Amino acid sequence: MEERRPEILDRPVPLDQGDELNRQRITVRRRLPGRRLDKYLHGRYPRMSRTLLQRLIKQGAVTVNHKPTKPSYEPDSGDIIDLVIPPAEPWDVVPEEIPLNIIYEDDCILVLNKPTGIICHPSRAGQTGTLANGLAYYAESLAHGEDPFRPGIVHRLDKNTTGVMVVAKTDEAHWRISMQFEKRTTQKIYLGIVEGQPQLDGDVIDQPLAAHPRIKDRYCVPGLQQRSDLHKQAVTRYRVVERFRGFASVELSPKTGRTHQLRVHMSHIGHPMFGDTQYGGHPFSEYDLTGSGSTEPLIAHQSLHARRLGFIHPIHEKPVEFEAPLPENILRLLDLLRQHRQL
Repeated sequence: MEERRPEILDRPVPLDQGDELNRQRITVRRRLPGRRLDKYLHGRYPRMSRTLLQRLIKQGAVTVNHKPTKPSYEPDSGDIIDLVIPPAEPWDVVPEEIPLNIIYEDDCILVLNKPTGIICHPSRAGQTGTLANGLAYYAESLAHGEDPFRPGIVHRLDKNTTGVMVVAKTDEAHWRISMQFEKRTTQKIYLGIVEGQPQLDGDVIDQPLAAHPRIKDRYCVPGLQQRSDLHKQAVTRYRVVERFRGFASVELSPKTGRTHQLRVHMSHIGHPMFGDTQYGGHPFSEYDLTGSGSTEPLIAHQSLHARRLGFIHPIHEKPVEFEAPLPENILRLLDLLRQHRQL
């Protein structure tokens, strides 16, 4: 049988021989059919994005059997992979004194209750007013992660979604928890108020998501005419907690972590989040619900709260679970619904 050899790059980029580079060597124990080199390395180094690994491979910073190769090469049993990991990119998030509601903290993680109206991290240099700015001010150390604008951020919540978030203070904690999110072994429970009453007391919504074909920063369940290669699997389990006239509170458990997943899925089945005008919801006022009182919207954004988060502690390796109490605006909304919209 002809020996399989890596494809040689035409013009490999010379490697910097500086002492600051982290050099790793892997001996492949067995072949994994269909597993590309970039995917294989991402499994071994989950903190490094596939985009970064592909760039390193193309630059010649990754060799197989001492020869440059391509990201598509499939490692074989006995292959020796040498990898040069560059120093982590320095992050320069401006520290800013922003109040943080800390639920739990130890040497490697920090768990907080995210408030409404704040985004998780900057999208450009010098941006302030984000959760990451407050973390940079508060914490003595934060994990670098894959993005210099996301120090410590393991997962995100939408700007107006409140609730429990975990932040990594060390790189080891970051990649260990990130792997749990990637493998979908974390337990995430949300509480949402939706319009209308779901027909079933509980169900699973298994519908793919894709970027909206016409509206920027929106997502949708794609139609048959949209390219299937751009679809991403998305699965949500929901359970009705309380029913009211015209509304319901639901417990939501996402099995995948797509952007806007819960909001799009509930809107797709005809029950958008209370106040979520981006996905078909309406900004109801106290007057709308009770016939008296203020005409100002009770909640002018999605009524969604990340209530509980469970995972394996990255260092102690024991199950942990954290809960964030409901915010005042959702508590008030529930109180009004119980008083004036009982079935």
